[in-house]
Amino acid sequence: MRFVYTLLFHLALPMVLLRLYWRGAKAPEYRRRWRERLGVYSFQSRQGVLWFHAVSVGEAEAAFPLIKWMQSQYPELPVLVTTTTPTGSARVRAVLADRVEHVYLPYDLPLVVGRFIAHFRPRLAVIMEKEIWPNLFAACAEASLPLYIVNARLSERSAQSYQRIPALVRQALAGVAAIAVQTVDDRTRFIQIGAQPDRVRVLGNIKFDVTVAPEVQGRGQTLKAQAFAGRWVLVLASSHHGEEEVFLALYPQLKAALPEFLLLIVPRHPERFLTVRALCEQRGLQVVMRSEQRACSAQTDVYIGDSMGELKMLYAAADAAFVGGSLVPVGGHNVLEPAAAGVPVIFGPEMFNFQEIAERMLAAEAAVQCAGAQALPAAVLRLYQDIDFKNRLVGNARQFVADNQGAAERTAALLAESLDV
Repeated sequence: MRFVYTLLFHLALPMVLLRLYWRGAKAPEYRRRWRERLGVYSFQSRQGVLWFHAVSVGEAEAAFPLIKWMQSQYPELPVLVTTTTPTGSARVRAVLADRVEHVYLPYDLPLVVGRFIAHFRPRLAVIMEKEIWPNLFAACAEASLPLYIVNARLSERSAQSYQRIPALVRQALAGVAAIAVQTVDDRTRFIQIGAQPDRVRVLGNIKFDVTVAPEVQGRGQTLKAQAFAGRWVLVLASSHHGEEEVFLALYPQLKAALPEFLLLIVPRHPERFLTVRALCEQRGLQVVMRSEQRACSAQTDVYIGDSMGELKMLYAAADAAFVGGSLVPVGGHNVLEPAAAGVPVIFGPEMFNFQEIAERMLAAEAAVQCAGAQALPAAVLRLYQDIDFKNRLVGNARQFVADNQGAAERTAALLAESLDV
């Protein structure tokens, strides 16, 4: 089965590279460092690395507490972080800088992953959440490289997809040392797709170990005072196509009820920054971009966060947060970051990627869920008008995050089983 998969990947490689070049038309970073994706490096690297793979920004954010914990325990071991997307790459560089080495994940072809492993010679491989790459996993097994999938989650939809190729997935998972899952349901689904039950452990969600540093909180409050003075700010965070249109359509209604209202939009993908600006201007709204480094005037309607790595700071500058990817069938994004930043959290109905967290937050009265666009104005206005409700929501959310922390330390202890031998 892996032979067929590899053959098909080889045949598709020209199209994969062409798509990479095409995506570079909107996001030039896709065209840079493309040789890394083929396992070709023009530089020497330290070997014997602790290797962590995080697809993009969300997975990278989850990896940071674990990486920092491992670095504190094993300061003599170099760390390599791979990502798939340029946004993930930018976030790794912003947070970890020169404390780690970073390259893009190589394509899942035997020769390519072989070059990657030979170049870095990892001591440990840690895959965040649910990436399953048959040839990469096989290469790790052949090199006797301990491989872990951590902070793993598997939705019902993803499990059904993997069950369509059971032989390929089961063979890939056979070489995994352990899978640290977030919930009991995740454990059940991983076992259903072929993981060995004794290798799947429920250790919780590392994303609960999120922190908002005091200096980040301070920069947010400074931005609030200087750029958003006198305004009540709702941040639409990690927004996707279709969601900005909903909020822009509701803007006149919200502005009429809340004269000091300011809509802060942070698109999920940087190539959409200018698209979102155009959407605002088509409706006659006045826009300030974060990159312009200027304050909003009384006439400013929308502030667009067109910067990378500043979402936590922008949460700290807001009065309320709507977490995107939840009004369209994307599955939602991390609702724990605004909770940790002390901002009341709102999200829409499409939260299937964060279903368990969403349900538990709602049960704890730590967030508000809107069934659709029609419910948004009432939710926003209640947060504006009912200060007691807003403060209770914020307090409950912070407590909810604190009560569920510790997964990073538990996961680090699991990884240490392969290092302390």
